[in-house]
Amino acid sequence: MTCAILDDEPLALDLLADYCAQVPGLELKGQFDDALAGLAFLQDNPVDLVFLDIHMPRLTGLQLAQLLPQPGPRIIFTTAYDQYAVRSYDLNASDYLLKPIAFERFLQAVQKVRQQLAAPVSAAPSGLAPAPAAAPEQPQPASSDAMFVKNEHRLQRVAFNDILYIEGMKEYLMIYTTTGKVLTLQSFRRVEEVLPPDRFARIHKSFLVALSRIEHLERGKVQVAGRLLPIGDTYRESFAGLIKAYNQL
Repeated sequence: MTCAILDDEPLALDLLADYCAQVPGLELKGQFDDALAGLAFLQDNPVDLVFLDIHMPRLTGLQLAQLLPQPGPRIIFTTAYDQYAVRSYDLNASDYLLKPIAFERFLQAVQKVRQQLAAPVSAAPSGLAPAPAAAPEQPQPASSDAMFVKNEHRLQRVAFNDILYIEGMKEYLMIYTTTGKVLTLQSFRRVEEVLPPDRFARIHKSFLVALSRIEHLERGKVQVAGRLLPIGDTYRESFAGLIKAYNQL
């Protein structure tokens, strides 16, 4: 499997190049500290995988990813800023590595790409890279007041009392809680099977809310944690019934 590295930090370039040298069957074809030089190389020299820093001068990694030839290489984004995780998934990145990058985490990302490249041709992407081929795991109840969801390569406990609302993002869910955000490869259907139905409600194809966290309702929307969320026509009637029942508790 061939690869290239684009990162404007010399130490990061050296570290990733060293990691590549330690992985059998991974051949480094080029490393660049300038985004435009790296883009020019990739246009003439196709590779299977690109390790792409997000913060680079003149052209960000997110912008560069959209300029690569199609069908393009798999992309593994590397950055010190975790707020770009969701955007990277929007671009169907194969993985997202947060600096400082441990070798074990690097190896896991490479193995994920190997599995994608070994998948049948019919599953090949029309964009940058496919979503992970493995089906999302069923969230597991941690107890009567929490659940475990897969986040990165660990199971993270999420207390029901901490959940504000959940937003769907293609194959992923972003769980907004009182202590932060949790991104998980999961479907609404599977999460709804674990959440207490008398405490949470699906209000839209892209949103599920904690009833106790609703601040107010207005003109087909609910406000949770200061954000107005739409109520979809499909869910309007069932949501109204839940609100009525909840107020009677």
